[in-house]
Amino acid sequence: MMARPFEGIRVIDITHVLAGPFAAYQLGVLGADVIKVEHPADPDQSRGSGTDPALNQAQMGTGFLTQGSNKRAITVDLKTPAGQEIIRKLAATADVLVENYRPGAFEALGLGYEALAAINPRLIYASFSAFGQGGPRREQTAYDHVIQATSGIMAMTGTEAVNPIKFGSPAIDYATGTMGAFALSAALFQRARTGAGQRIDMAMLDVAMILMASHLTGFLRNGRHPKPAGNKHPHATNSAYATRDGALVMLGASNLRQQKRLWTVLERPDMIKRTNEARDADHAREEALLTEILATRTADEWEEYLQARHVPAARVRRMEEALADPQLASRGVIHRHDGAPGVEGGFSVPLAAFTFAHDGPRIDTPPPGFGQHTDEVLRELGYTPDAIAALRAEGVV
Repeated sequence: MMARPFEGIRVIDITHVLAGPFAAYQLGVLGADVIKVEHPADPDQSRGSGTDPALNQAQMGTGFLTQGSNKRAITVDLKTPAGQEIIRKLAATADVLVENYRPGAFEALGLGYEALAAINPRLIYASFSAFGQGGPRREQTAYDHVIQATSGIMAMTGTEAVNPIKFGSPAIDYATGTMGAFALSAALFQRARTGAGQRIDMAMLDVAMILMASHLTGFLRNGRHPKPAGNKHPHATNSAYATRDGALVMLGASNLRQQKRLWTVLERPDMIKRTNEARDADHAREEALLTEILATRTADEWEEYLQARHVPAARVRRMEEALADPQLASRGVIHRHDGAPGVEGGFSVPLAAFTFAHDGPRIDTPPPGFGQHTDEVLRELGYTPDAIAALRAEGVV
């Protein structure tokens, strides 16, 4: 029997809010023992954020529930010598440590990479920050939307009349978490071959630039700024149009083969182009004709009609409609919890964006309550009940 990829791997997750916790979560659903560390008097900000005020008050907000499964939670005051000793003991047992505090903060506490690598040379130490551990912006802070503003993504999002616009979701945070999980996986693979640990420097700004990769290459080649195009695309057959019921249908006839198929099924073979240059030259006429044709049926009718003829198309949906799609249920993207500490009733969270044929991502335990596993983890590190009681009395845990 095979095990999930990271079973037997211990991750110390000293992160808060979104990108760092999401990276650790990705390893957790693939089997890692993730120990989440929070300050005894200052819970992770995500515990108090989300769409349910009662859960926010209980420090189990939906922002935390999203990426808290399969983790154990402990509290440690990192500014105390006793708390720093706990982290050193954890690092000695760990494979991975992830932190997302201000650059230089952990070094000042004696918990930087060099200090912990001296204890555990096989440790993979990842630091997440807005701008990275070096450079002129090193000490500046940011959230997802601030990085969207900084990177240029906002300036290229929206319509010609209404821009800049930020993304509707904190996509850079989630992308940073996903990229961070990839970096951690690569470092673990590298360590399996070399036996050596690694220092990972993750910057949200870097990830934002990678998310604009083709636009970046284009600008660096010819200096053309990407323009906000809204729901339109350089090719008219690859844009959104209003339909008879007022809903939008998004066409995806992107390449020459697909645009030929679209015009054929719309019974307008005279509009088929042999080159993309010809499509560009005839864009206005194509757009006007598609606006007229697509207004003759509903968005659902067009989606069914075009997809049946192998033309990419979809009605623009709201979240509740997307979640009700049987396709999503068949993929196992969403996991249903019966409950969790401080959470009355069931709730659902995203699991992973991929499946394995066997031993793939799985949720085993619900998101933990604040400091729920402190005693358990300290006992594993060799602390006696009396020592734990003393740490608690001193406010260390």
